Amino acid sequence: MHLSIRPLLLFTVLLMLPSASALAGKLDLLLMPGPVIEGHAEFEEKCESCHETLKKAEQAGRCLSCHDHENVAKDIKLGEGYHGRLDESLANDCKHCHTDHKGREMDIINLDTESFDHKLTDFELKEGHIGVSCNLCHTKELKKYSDAPSVCFSCHEKDDAHKGKLGEECEKCHSEKNWREQAFDHDKDTEFKRIGRHKEIDCRLCHADGTYKNTPKDCYSCHLINDVHNGRNGTECEKCHSSYEWKKLAFDHNADTEFPLEGRHESVKCETCHIKGPFEKKPSKACYACHEKDDEHRGRNGEKCQDCHSVESWKKVEFDHGKDTKFPLNGQHKDLVCNACHRTAAMDALSDVTCFDCHRAVDVHKGEQGENCAYCHNEEGWTEKVFFEHDLTKFPLIGIHSVTACESCHLNAEFQQADIECLSCHKADDNHDGRFGKKCGECHNPNNWLLWTFDHDEQTEYPLEGKHREAVCDDCHRLPLEEHNSISKQCFGCHRGDDIHVGGFGRHCDRCHSTETFKEPKFQ
Repeated sequence: MHLSIRPLLLFTVLLMLPSASALAGKLDLLLMPGPVIEGHAEFEEKCESCHETLKKAEQAGRCLSCHDHENVAKDIKLGEGYHGRLDESLANDCKHCHTDHKGREMDIINLDTESFDHKLTDFELKEGHIGVSCNLCHTKELKKYSDAPSVCFSCHEKDDAHKGKLGEECEKCHSEKNWREQAFDHDKDTEFKRIGRHKEIDCRLCHADGTYKNTPKDCYSCHLINDVHNGRNGTECEKCHSSYEWKKLAFDHNADTEFPLEGRHESVKCETCHIKGPFEKKPSKACYACHEKDDEHRGRNGEKCQDCHSVESWKKVEFDHGKDTKFPLNGQHKDLVCNACHRTAAMDALSDVTCFDCHRAVDVHKGEQGENCAYCHNEEGWTEKVFFEHDLTKFPLIGIHSVTACESCHLNAEFQQADIECLSCHKADDNHDGRFGKKCGECHNPNNWLLWTFDHDEQTEYPLEGKHREAVCDDCHRLPLEEHNSISKQCFGCHRGDDIHVGGFGRHCDRCHSTETFKEPKFQ
């Protein structure tokens, strides 16, 4: 149709319309390039709702003024969201992307989900979100793509194992890379730094009921069921234990106390000494305070156990009797047990002990030898190598006496009661039957009983001459010597029975006879 005819036809149509408003609406329909989309259908006969007459430049403002696009207008103004990041020329010309009048079924959004760059939005897809399908976040329930929530909890509420007890700020602990990979830094983000074994444990071990607020930070609240001390040692577990190993004590008894644990004490359980708990009352450091019941001496040796015993072994005695006392243990004393000497007194009560103090009860001499037992005896044995200087007594041992056994003369151990007279031992050997008295030593000597030392010529006033030298003692000394000390020196005293003259020539036999022979006179 020729263009000049259009105004005429238009005018003719307008004349046929009943009113001005109706006339305008119908005119809009005649001028409209095509049906609008479903969302704009109610405005199809009201072009002025969207179009500003003769003001094309203000068209974008009309689009954005619509209540459905207020959020878009805000994004453009603030430079946020997808539209706020577009080039200014595009942001101010909506129809560049969203043309209308294409029909009711037309999609004027023109969104290509396959090529859409999510970086142009306020929610850049990173790590785990990159491969996620669009409809997982942009669900059918949402009218617009921009209505999709940008906070984790909005999408992951159903995945929240904490059931909302930790709030909705999932990003504090989790990352976009992996839901189970935690970005939460317990050391920085809480008042409880995870040290040692705490780094390895699962959250639920401490937060068993899913409660994270007001979780106790003291050891005992969590480890009450592990307390082998049953509360006896208090609730301050950290004084002894560490976070690295529960069974390995962090408490250094050697450095932290005045009682270093040495020897067997290293393996002793705490409650053995700390009966009422280690922090209630400090136990005594004295051995006897703990070992009184182990004292086999029953208190006789005092309470200074460390003088004899060591922490390495109770039965191993380290006491050096030689160095630590004035009485070294030698000989048979080495094998004696302590209470053999220390029967009733403590150790220090025997500082000046002598042999007789211990051996008084077994003194066979009954005290007559004095109390200096070491003068004769030694520690090798009571009867071993007995030494006594007999020569310093009133009876020196000479000759056969020097090798004679003590008991030959000393019939019992009361040595001083032994008689020093020869006949007290040799009465049975006295061939003279006592006629020569008790002074055997005047004739005999200790080398041999038969070896005489008596010199009749020198020791008496009657030298033995002639046949007298061959006579035995008994020939003249027929009666006890004591009664005849002044035995007659005249021949007649002994030879009365041999006098053939019957006293006719008197008693001076030596006038005729000699000691050589009685039968021959001295002169013929």
